[in-house]
Amino acid sequence: MTTEERTRLGADERGPSSPDQRYGARLRRRSSSSILLDQLLDHETANLAETARRIRTDGTLEAAAARIVAARRRFVIGGAKSSAYAALLAIDLSASLANVTLVDGVAARPVDILCDVRPGDVLVAFSFRRYTRHTVTVAREFAAAGGAVVGLTDDPDSSLARLADVAVVIGTRSASYVDSPTAVAAVTHILATLTAASAKGARRRLTRREAVTHELEIYEGA
Repeated sequence: MTTEERTRLGADERGPSSPDQRYGARLRRRSSSSILLDQLLDHETANLAETARRIRTDGTLEAAAARIVAARRRFVIGGAKSSAYAALLAIDLSASLANVTLVDGVAARPVDILCDVRPGDVLVAFSFRRYTRHTVTVAREFAAAGGAVVGLTDDPDSSLARLADVAVVIGTRSASYVDSPTAVAAVTHILATLTAASAKGARRRLTRREAVTHELEIYEGA
């Protein structure tokens, strides 16, 4: 990967790593909210476009979907802010696939998962700067126990990318004091959709899910 590509993806030149430092560097001296709005929109649009270009050409997202479809059991994990991405993916995968578990530390604890890793299991892990140590440790132990790891991260040289069987690199560069979630959410959505499209029985499961949803009266209206 070239320096130019890393810069566009947001792996380089993103400034300080902590939100408070980024706030001071990027927002404190803004003279106009309209200027900031334009900068934010430009960054988000460019970042999403570059991430789309990358996943169209490197094949990692399709490889990740294939790993998830082929797995016997699917586990999803993310720490801190990435826990939201992990929850989103786990919910969407569960609509079309069986045996999807969100490793949330409560209902599903890493220690329990790691004691029972089997060949054919896959762990989908989210890790973006500032890279929670816990997620990388669990992913490393999962791989050592014989499971496959799919990593979603923002740097091809991150610890998660280096240990993952498939690493999907997503741009997170932003003009804000926090790194951008836009491309991460988009890639998560696309990954779930690609997986559902390839999964046998997905249509049957979705049909049954809709019937159960209706019987349980989960949503208002039709």
